[in-house]
Amino acid sequence: MKLKAIALATTAALVSTGGAQAQEVLEMTSAFGKNLPILGTAGVDFVEKINSISESVEFEHFDPGELVPTLEALDAVSNGSVDAAYTTAGYWQGKITAASLFAAVPFGPEAGEFLAWMLYDDGAELFQRMYDENGYNVRVTPCGIIAPETSGWFKNEINTLADLEGLNMRFFGLGAEVMERLGVSTSLLAGGDIFPALERGAIDATEFSMPRIDARLGFYNIAKFNYFPGWHQPATLFELLINKDVWEGLDERSQKQIEVACLANITTNYAEGEATNFEAMADNEANNGVTNMTWSPEILAAFEENWNAVAADLAAEDEYFAEVWADLQEFREGYKVWNDRSEEHTSELQSRISSR
Repeated sequence: MKLKAIALATTAALVSTGGAQAQEVLEMTSAFGKNLPILGTAGVDFVEKINSISESVEFEHFDPGELVPTLEALDAVSNGSVDAAYTTAGYWQGKITAASLFAAVPFGPEAGEFLAWMLYDDGAELFQRMYDENGYNVRVTPCGIIAPETSGWFKNEINTLADLEGLNMRFFGLGAEVMERLGVSTSLLAGGDIFPALERGAIDATEFSMPRIDARLGFYNIAKFNYFPGWHQPATLFELLINKDVWEGLDERSQKQIEVACLANITTNYAEGEATNFEAMADNEANNGVTNMTWSPEILAAFEENWNAVAADLAAEDEYFAEVWADLQEFREGYKVWNDRSEEHTSELQSRISSR
């Protein structure tokens, strides 16, 4: 961590404060380049938010690879070589079995339900415990969320499960475990590495994010079939990791300002995705030769059946995964009482509007 002296405007101000005001400058690596809409802009937006409201802490944004590669951010923040990271816990699935439960859950909660569990039930506490109990010296704060992603980009139509067998595919998080069970060989690549892998044939298909984001990365140039719904990521939560020693060295006001900036960032991150993806879908079809596809009920049922098996296996293998999974399932059972009624109400309203 660096200290930067902030010069005060006048001699009178210097006298009144007893000297120059010191400001903590935290170097923050982002998992997503600032040129990426929704994903990349969220890290930039967070920095703008916190820097505009805090007088004692400032964040400096760095793109992936400028300080550390995307998949090394957790270790870098933990050991103190980087102060902070804007990223998602799904990238740590290879290190921590339960990590993806705090990022995106196949056939799991959408954004509202996910935030309810995270902010008003046990999610945030379990999130921090996961890092503590695995020996990571980090403080985690939920700091962004997006609605469902697309399910993937394919060079050919997928009409049966047999069409998936033997494919090499970039896939994120727990959904990759499902695809592996269906005969797909998966790999986790950072965003900037996906198009080159598609181009040279190292992978046959990919999922990454939402239509607007995927369009920026140019997947449509190689894979023309974009599948929906994003069963593997009904919502994706993003985290701000701060080295715990750095966090504890901040005053309470600065800590609260960071938390408030992250809550505001969740709002704008979610809204940007909801506001801009429909235009990208239409443009993909009209100008980029993309066919927006919908999975058949039979294939979706197979995805869900295999996910249930994956979840049961992981819960049997890993005690902490089992604890988090049980807690989330218990919350979802309660939420279902409200959600079922609210969905009925929404469907009724939509029916009335369409009948006019």
